[in-house]
Amino acid sequence: MNSLSKPRFTTRNITSIAVMAALSVILVAFIHIPMFLPFLEYDPADIPIFITTFAFGPLVGFILTVIVAVLQGITVSASAGPIGIMMHIVATGVFVLVAGNIYKRKKTRKNAVVALAVGVAAWTAAMVVWNIIVTPLYMGVPREQVIGLVVPAILPFNLIKAGINSVLTFALYKSVGRLFGLKEVKSVKECPAEK
Repeated sequence: MNSLSKPRFTTRNITSIAVMAALSVILVAFIHIPMFLPFLEYDPADIPIFITTFAFGPLVGFILTVIVAVLQGITVSASAGPIGIMMHIVATGVFVLVAGNIYKRKKTRKNAVVALAVGVAAWTAAMVVWNIIVTPLYMGVPREQVIGLVVPAILPFNLIKAGINSVLTFALYKSVGRLFGLKEVKSVKECPAEK
């Protein structure tokens, strides 16, 4: 993940972003694994969004997040309703804005790790706060009950979900970068400036 040539919004790039949006919806449709609680499910749908964020920046990543959240919310995840759409926008949106802004400052593999790690922390913190504030309202349960689920369920779930998707993003970004036509995606050995 060395410095990448600044991508222009060519027809190819716009098409690639659209493909990533479609891939995100497809992934959540076919892969969703319950974890800890019935309403907490792991899915890899954010990986295409994370990759797009690294390739085109946090603004594009956030716009794609909103588009994908709405598409998922009216199709494959319709049962979650508007709350599910907003939760997706908050979680993934916080991640792409934080990680994307860190990574765009210095596009190296080392900084990618930092960006992803900070993104995971930001995602998790945002979701803990979201669940404490919002979950009691739409599920009709006492706030104390939700707070009691933070350590055994909400916190580890979000760390695991964001963590797995970050690791896979790191592993896949180089190869997917070729799809975007980013010619300067290099291996670690080809990045002498990185230490």
